[in-house]
Amino acid sequence: MIVVMRSNATEESIQTVLTRLSDHKLTGHISQGEERTIIGVVGAAIPPTLCEEMERMEGVQQALRITRPYKLAAREFHPLDTVVMVRGIPVGGKGCVVMAGPCAVESEQQIVETARSVKAAGATMLRGGAFKPRSSPYTFRGLGEIGLQLLALAREETGLPIVTEVMTPTDVELVARYADVLQIGARNMQNYQLLEEVGRSGLPVMLKRGLSATFEEWLLSAEYIIAQNNPNVILCERGIRTFETATRNTMDINAIALAKRRTHLPVISDPSHGTGKWYLVVPLALASLAAGADGVIIEVHPDPDRAQSDGGQSLTFENFDRLMPQINAVASAIGRSLITSSNLIEKPVPYNGREVI
Repeated sequence: MIVVMRSNATEESIQTVLTRLSDHKLTGHISQGEERTIIGVVGAAIPPTLCEEMERMEGVQQALRITRPYKLAAREFHPLDTVVMVRGIPVGGKGCVVMAGPCAVESEQQIVETARSVKAAGATMLRGGAFKPRSSPYTFRGLGEIGLQLLALAREETGLPIVTEVMTPTDVELVARYADVLQIGARNMQNYQLLEEVGRSGLPVMLKRGLSATFEEWLLSAEYIIAQNNPNVILCERGIRTFETATRNTMDINAIALAKRRTHLPVISDPSHGTGKWYLVVPLALASLAAGADGVIIEVHPDPDRAQSDGGQSLTFENFDRLMPQINAVASAIGRSLITSSNLIEKPVPYNGREVI
């Protein structure tokens, strides 16, 4: 349920409501808007008479039950769009962002060269995997901390914030030392201990939809993160597994439009994993933006034919250069603006990790 406070409600009356909820062994999460404050109520068992009890309290305008199982991610709890700030860059709101880079960090030359190229084309953030979950244990699984250090060097070179995956709860502290956005991969969407740990980190989290996850399961996973008092969650639709075998996954454009209606969280599209084919990335990226996505995350590699991971779905530098004006055109057509590298700070912020070994 949610408790809507009156516009003139005092801090004392808000705290009184939170205390009463605590008496019922419930937790209240505050969402403060421009005109009113909303308290989201979560817990194992909400008494049937609680709405009436809340509405009798001073400063309370209305108490409403939310029928959806996800409470804090629901738009009823936070009517305005959430904007997640990443090193001063807004994800959500009026602008669209482009995250770009290789599937996996392979070397200093590869990641720095890619970072420079995607920034020159207008990308907003740099993606790259240091820890890679792979179906086969015999394939390249990333450089680990050295890969994180190389990402940090690329950030120093370009100023592009880093988006990178964390795979286990014990790795969160390490990855958080280098990353600007912690990515939860599709295979870990329902790793609830990991979700709670990244929630406690306080860093922005990009949550990818699971391979066969329903829409509701996806948002309930987001709820785990938000429930740790971390509202900085970015949803990522990356295609789901269906009976279709012509593409790697089935890109669910429906989910993008529905997520924008049902939740207040920003939504990013991953057409690289959604299709698995580089020549389908462009049309699906543009379609995602038209459906309401707040940005896209694209795999880009200097030599996809020799990539150690996902070369078949990676764009070359030249193809990425050609995509960016098209993204800008679609964003403009639907009344949005593309946030490009020209919006970034001139002097990159140094990272606080160790020197590369």
